[in-house]
Amino acid sequence: MIKINEIYHSIQGESSNSGLPTVFVRLTYCNLRCSYCDSEYAFEEGEDMSIEDILKEIKKFNCRLVEVTGGEPLFQSESLDLLKRLCDEGFDVMLETGGSLPIKEIDKRVMIILDLKCPSSKMMKKNLYQNLDYIKPTDEIKFVIGDREDYKWVKETVDKYKLTDRCTVLFSVVFGKLEPVKLVEWILEDKLKVKYQLQIHKYIWEPSKKGV
Repeated sequence: MIKINEIYHSIQGESSNSGLPTVFVRLTYCNLRCSYCDSEYAFEEGEDMSIEDILKEIKKFNCRLVEVTGGEPLFQSESLDLLKRLCDEGFDVMLETGGSLPIKEIDKRVMIILDLKCPSSKMMKKNLYQNLDYIKPTDEIKFVIGDREDYKWVKETVDKYKLTDRCTVLFSVVFGKLEPVKLVEWILEDKLKVKYQLQIHKYIWEPSKKGV
């Protein structure tokens, strides 16, 4: 059984699949407490569901793209079985993970969005850098940047681990804290080979709205 916070159909708000219709499977629990977290409601709330029942819910939406998110989905070890099963069923599968738990055992067919935590998150010390050894070219590494200090640290990290040579690197702002135009200016000024992204779902709906 897996504790599920919500399953819903919306558009992908982030990543290179931004704008595409997606079924989101949000798992309960998280081992991190980021300063800017926008899904605290997933820390405890949820319902135990079997993988079969989860699949039944997903299939109702007739949508091939599925993202497993949280909370921190890898906090529940059964998530690995769910990811494999989704791939076996022919879905295009994405996983969003906070980067503090091992990704080594994740099915190689899954597109991983690895969210490395910046200083302003207060969770930077939880980053598991060994995960970078298992990043595939089809995966993406995401940084959520809240200020100039974060940006400096991110630049150094991207350079140190040669991240842009490994996969797509995503830069986004902490919503409501750093102006999007400021981050764009920094990226252009430094000629970084990264992809800027907005959380477009927060511009379509109310930023705090659940299930979108």
